[in-house]
This record gives sequence, C-alpha cells and structure tokens, in this order.
Amino acid sequence: MGEYVHLPSTRTWYETEGSGDPLVLLHGGFCTNETWAAQRADLAAAYRVHLPERRAHGHTPDVEGPLSYQVMADDTVEFLEAVVREPAHLVGWSDGGIVGLIVAGDRPDLVRKLVVIGANFRPAAEAFVVPDMVDALAGDSEEMEFFRGMYAPVTPDGAGHWPVVAAKMLDMWRSQPTMTPDDLARITAPTLVLVGDDDMMTLEHTLALHRAVPGSRLAVLPGASHLVPMENPSLVNRLILDHLSRDTVETMMPILRAASRAA
Repeated sequence: MGEYVHLPSTRTWYETEGSGDPLVLLHGGFCTNETWAAQRADLAAAYRVHLPERRAHGHTPDVEGPLSYQVMADDTVEFLEAVVREPAHLVGWSDGGIVGLIVAGDRPDLVRKLVVIGANFRPAAEAFVVPDMVDALAGDSEEMEFFRGMYAPVTPDGAGHWPVVAAKMLDMWRSQPTMTPDDLARITAPTLVLVGDDDMMTLEHTLALHRAVPGSRLAVLPGASHLVPMENPSLVNRLILDHLSRDTVETMMPILRAASRAA
C-alpha cells in the first residue's frame, strides 16, 4: 500500500518496501510503479526501496502548466529531502533515468550511486533510432493503449484527463531533455548506464552518455529492447545490485580507467 506526501510542489504518491540503505526507483514516462514489479522483491531484499510516482503519473495528480524534466527532478529532490531524508541510490528507467541524471548533477549531496536504464540526454529527434517516432504518436492511438490502461484506473484527475497528460508528455519528448556533455560531467555519483541492444535510443547516443558521465560503467544487454527490466529482470537486477554494492571496479587491463588509477 502507498500513501501521499504533501511536497511544496505537488501531492506525491509513493510506496516503500524492504529495509536497509535507501534506494529510490524512478519509473518511465506514462508509467506507474506497476512496471517495477520484476525488480521490487530483489531490490527490497537488500535496500529500503522508495517508489514515488511523478506528477501526472499514476496516483499523483497533474499540475497546471507544461511538464519538464527539470521540474520533475526538482520534485524528486523535494521527495528525497522530505521522505528519504538522507542520500539515496537512484535507479531510473527511461524518463526516470533522465530525472536521475538531472538530480545527480544538481544535488550530488543527495545521490549515493546512480543507475540509468534506456535514458537519453537530448530530445527524441537527436537520440531515438526512429527520430520522428514521437510525431506519429497521439493520446488516442493504438500504440498508447498500454499506457492509457495504467493511467485510467488510478489517476486522481479522472480518466478523462488523459488527453491533457498525453499532449504534455509528447511535447516534452519533442523538445527535451537538453543536457550537454558539460552538464553530465557534473555527475559525481558512481553511475551504471544500462541499455538493451535494440533500445529506442541509438547505441551511439548511449555511448555518448556513458563517455560524458565521469567514470561511468556501461552494460549493453543482448536481445533486449527499451523494456529490458521486464524482458530480462534476473540479469538487470543482478547488474543493479552488483553496481550498488561494489565501491571500486577492478580490471586486469584498464584503458579508460588507467588514468584515474594512476592519479
């Protein structure tokens, strides 16, 4: 069962599970905590897992005005300060990964380690394998039925508010995020960049993300799409847990990490 916390910016629904160091799961765009079903048990066995649903998603109401990754990152900072109350690991999938990148850059004091799954740092036209994919989507399209099915039963705004949220989200994807390599270079939290080999984002874009985040680790999962946490949860969960539990990466023949080792 979940509950609401009244943050300065919005009334936010969240759930908690497990015990130990805090870990915050940040779901994808149009999604709810349902999509973390294959991760919750494994992660909650080792951590105190917090699962907030962002504004206009799931049980959390929409807020007047456009959506942006920055405002959702600011909401997440408020959640960390009000509910978690200490630095936490962040695991973000898709839009949640973008939010995690911004939070880690803006507030390094709140982020222990970071995992981003299928995330981009530039808008769809610059990052997606099919650059005009978003232009072909609409709130009432068949491709959006999966998301409508999650949204309608739980939103406090009523199922009729779906077209408003869909339009806001699609507008955001067209123009955001707008991070630069310099923005990503501010991230100090040890970071794992995880992606399927057939993700919505090009592998070239993911590689650019990995190279821009200092010292980050990269995992490309074979035979996997943007839904890799659902498709191969056992491997995804092992990779997350390994990253969060290990403080150093030791390899026998480092190249990129050789400079930092020498320093």
